[in-house]
Amino acid sequence: MLSRIFIQNFALIDSLEITLNTGLQVITGETGAGKSIILGALRLILGERADTKSIQQADAKSVVEAEFSLNESFKNFFEENDLDFENQTIIRREILPTGKSRAFVNDVPVTLETLKILSTKLIDIHSQFETSNLFDEEYQFQIIDGLSKNKTVIVKYQKEFSDYRKHLREIENFKKQLQEGNKEHDYKNFLLEELLDANLDEMDLEDLQNQLNRQENAESITENLALIFNKMDQEEIGVLDSLLDVRSKLSKVAALSHEFSQMNQRFEENFLELKDLLFELQDEAEKMETNPEMLAELSAQLNKLNSLFLKHKVDSVAELREIRDQIQGEQTGFAELESFITDLEKKIALSAQRLEKLAAELAANRKKSGPEFISKTEKLLKQLGLEKAKIEIQLTETSTFNNFGKEDIQLLFQANSGFPLKPIQTAISGGERSRVMLSIKKLMAENAELPTLILDEIDTGVSGKVAEEMGNVMKEMADNRQLIVITHLAQVAAKGNNNYKVVKQEVAGKTQSNIIPLNHDEKLQEIAQLLSGSKITEAAISQAKELMK
Repeated sequence: MLSRIFIQNFALIDSLEITLNTGLQVITGETGAGKSIILGALRLILGERADTKSIQQADAKSVVEAEFSLNESFKNFFEENDLDFENQTIIRREILPTGKSRAFVNDVPVTLETLKILSTKLIDIHSQFETSNLFDEEYQFQIIDGLSKNKTVIVKYQKEFSDYRKHLREIENFKKQLQEGNKEHDYKNFLLEELLDANLDEMDLEDLQNQLNRQENAESITENLALIFNKMDQEEIGVLDSLLDVRSKLSKVAALSHEFSQMNQRFEENFLELKDLLFELQDEAEKMETNPEMLAELSAQLNKLNSLFLKHKVDSVAELREIRDQIQGEQTGFAELESFITDLEKKIALSAQRLEKLAAELAANRKKSGPEFISKTEKLLKQLGLEKAKIEIQLTETSTFNNFGKEDIQLLFQANSGFPLKPIQTAISGGERSRVMLSIKKLMAENAELPTLILDEIDTGVSGKVAEEMGNVMKEMADNRQLIVITHLAQVAAKGNNNYKVVKQEVAGKTQSNIIPLNHDEKLQEIAQLLSGSKITEAAISQAKELMK
């Protein structure tokens, strides 16, 4: 339960601290006194967004603390989130002047997401403006599922449904990629075949061009080599004969004078190199022949290569290889995409089978609990002055899955006999809303594990005997949990196990809100004031005493 609230530097509150107890805790106060400010501060504990406009003194931080008395059932949550479990757990929010906010659980920093999950297990705040929840499909499913003991099943279903929708989005995306890829698939295949046919890994452009030049110019090369041999090897006037003569004479000179030995050696080396060169040229000349088939093949290869350069706007074989590998990867990815789609289709089919089973279980449980919901709600409505009211939950099977199974839901209502039931949003009046909402809140509270429930002026628009009965219903609700009620009704305030009043005072020339606990006599005065207004009469005092009995 919520055992303590501390608020500092928040809106009209300078500093406020109040201790709360079990049972029915009633908060009263004039309109504008600051009750909504306290609720706004508590909503920060629920993980709602902080606003620097709420800071009273702009140069100091704003602090909201809520202390909860917890049992051992909360230990698992604390362990899973690396938090220190304490039977008296303190949740704190701080709003800094810079606009940043921080959240702590037992002085351990936590994210707002963790705070939201924890706080929803601890406290539920119903505002007077939230009766429109009755018209909301999700809320209506929460009502029936609470009665149906569907809590575990709906968690399983919604986890499976989330995965199912994720797979559907993925397969839609993959199919879109596949459809777009199909448009280019054939053309890319053609390009790939061209590049594979070119044997790019074995291709040497320079060698290819050299071979082609050799074939194209074989005749000229042979002719020039023949002229070289003639010049070099003609008898008596040939270059070789002349060099041999030079070699002989230079050798004699070197023998006569050592100064010429080095030059003789150099000449000898170059002469031998020249002879080797001539022999190699002779070998090449003997190999040289014109091969028309080879020439055609080399020309075709080079033409194909030049065509690929032009088509792909590159000028090297290495770049063509990169393009080939890229297309090959894309085509492989294309095949993998088809495989992914096949696998996802199998997953979706299996997920749909599981969803069908879970949805059928949800529907069966809801069907069983329908009569109980009708009976209990109509009994409460009769107690609250709607003797002829009829209510029903209409469940219609759908062809597709939704977040709550394979059903649509419609809450039907009629306050008067002799008229057909209609969707509650069109059939309910303002005065009936609060009574229907209180009845449903009572049913939901009976089937929830929530320790603390806050009702903010849920009794708006009622008076007299109905107000008395609303107080009785709230008293019953508070038997097994802490119920905090903000009210303007004396009949409800009189039922409180503990009563508190929100007051607005002027302190040092500044308006401030505060909350004070009321003793027995102060509670009596407050109830009398609620009955008679600003001037408390003896009749109001007498009536207040009767209500408190």
